[in-house]
Amino acid sequence: MRKVSNNPNGRPKGSPNKSTASTREIVNKIVNDNLATFDKDLKALSPKDRINALVALLNYTLPKLQSVEAKVDVNQLSSEQLSLVAAELLNNLN
Repeated sequence: MRKVSNNPNGRPKGSPNKSTASTREIVNKIVNDNLATFDKDLKALSPKDRINALVALLNYTLPKLQSVEAKVDVNQLSSEQLSLVAAELLNNLN
């Protein structure tokens, strides 16, 4: 069932959520203002705990990646285009 909004236009696809953007800005500011302390604290952690802490922080500083699916109808490609695609695929395998 599709949710109906009071705003039929809604937030444009791909535009950031304001509260998420605000949270990321706050966390970035905290990290930037405390880099020396964080560095010291991170170095005091075990390697496993250090990695876990860094991964947790990355969730707030890097955008989430989305998978993209490309559908190509090879019957619509010219011989030259097919050759270019085949060459690129072979190049990527090597």
